[in-house]
Amino acid sequence: MPVQTPICDFGKKALPFELKSTENKIITLEDIKGENGTLIMFICNHCPYVKAITKELVEDCNELKKIGINSVAICSNDAVNYPEDSFENMIKFSNNNQFSFPYLQDDTQEIAKAYDAVCTPDFFGYNKNLELQYRGRLRELKNFIPVKNAESDLLKSMKQIAETGNGPQDQIPSAGCGIKWKYD
Repeated sequence: MPVQTPICDFGKKALPFELKSTENKIITLEDIKGENGTLIMFICNHCPYVKAITKELVEDCNELKKIGINSVAICSNDAVNYPEDSFENMIKFSNNNQFSFPYLQDDTQEIAKAYDAVCTPDFFGYNKNLELQYRGRLRELKNFIPVKNAESDLLKSMKQIAETGNGPQDQIPSAGCGIKWKYD
């Protein structure tokens, strides 16, 4: 059964982070903040929900960049028990899917916990003031195949945020695999 994201907490401020990217650079929230908005995504390499949308996600992020919205992806999964989500495999996943945005490792899981991320994919769409305006899905999936009936929910919502500073009031939650938490 997929885990679903909670209702958007409109106006909640983005929290600072400092994480290592697949290019071995330290990336902060300030580094990736977009002129018209910022998309922070919690994803991983092995989740079938993420794999189903990766191609379109990359396309959407490329479109968003053109309108001043920067994107970043964060992997917070326990790489010890889920070796497919190791840093080395993050590098391969990023390269194989031609990510045009930083892919960061949250090996302590502190950032996922601070953001209250619950699943992969989990999307946090912020306006230019880093106020949360979107916590929905990329688009509908049926049997892990994207349903192409219009522009993606994510792209449409982020465009609205870039134009107005506000996200849509009605949002359909993202659904995916629960984040693989480390347990002592």
